[in-house]
Amino acid sequence: MRAVRFGVFAECLLTGVWIALASLPLVTLPAALAAGSAHLRRHLAHEPGGLREFATDVRAAARHGGLLAGLTGWAALALVWADIAVVRAGGLPGGAFAGAVGVLALLALSVAGLRAAVAWHPGAPWRPLLTSATRRTVRDPAGSLALVCGFAVIAASMWFSPPLAAPALGILTAAALAVEQRADA
Repeated sequence: MRAVRFGVFAECLLTGVWIALASLPLVTLPAALAAGSAHLRRHLAHEPGGLREFATDVRAAARHGGLLAGLTGWAALALVWADIAVVRAGGLPGGAFAGAVGVLALLALSVAGLRAAVAWHPGAPWRPLLTSATRRTVRDPAGSLALVCGFAVIAASMWFSPPLAAPALGILTAAALAVEQRADA
């Protein structure tokens, strides 16, 4: 039994490395997360799958709106970054509050994006996935907070040793799968 659990953990780490490599162009991060979650679902269902199926899923997720989702995410990050720069410059009345709201909004959007990626399946368009994931993000605050903690683990891993962030992506993806399954039950 321990070997099975360790095998799942090892698969999560490997999937994280695949996600990191597939998301090097940055805008492919949602597609890579979607492909990683599809791979982990296949692994947990004892279905065959490997790097070739992962690559096929990345291409399919990117073609069906994953690239647009990635661009939107980076645009949101740029807006929050600019908001924080204005707040730090002191040029905005109530700036600390506006900065905090911006950061919280970015975290909520990140959680919704991760939940949408986990819900993706081949052929699914991203817009309905994102709409549904946004609702789940608001209606399941405990699950959303767990995913925010997962983001903190990735940040801490990256701070401690940057190469650790890659396998941590697989663990975050597995955590997002668990959060979504818990919400469905």
